[in-house]
Amino acid sequence: MVDHATPNLPSRSLDATVAFYSALGFTVMFRDAGWLILSRERLVLEFFPYPNLDPATSSFGACLRLDDLDTFYSECQRAGIPETTVGWPRIEPPRQEASGLRIGALLDPDGSLLRLIHNRAFPSDVQL
Repeated sequence: MVDHATPNLPSRSLDATVAFYSALGFTVMFRDAGWLILSRERLVLEFFPYPNLDPATSSFGACLRLDDLDTFYSECQRAGIPETTVGWPRIEPPRQEASGLRIGALLDPDGSLLRLIHNRAFPSDVQL
């Protein structure tokens, strides 16, 4: 197995989390009362129960680096996630950033921010 990292995000309801992400093509890899792992091709997200989370104050987030950002964004739209700048869940359309990368956003029902980044080589002047 190749070294990798997976984000650990909060969930007020594991059932609701499964339902939300299933509409985006994620499937359950593992689930018990204290942990949930979802995958979509090579994307893996892990969730822990946080029943008292206030989504308005959540600072949880991760980056999803996507080979086909536009298709994923379209899937979010088809799933009925509103395109707006307030509330959650919501999506914000991809835009060209000063870094040269195209980045959009998905906020899940628990207020976690998932930056949607077009997966391409970084411009030569961007240092990671």
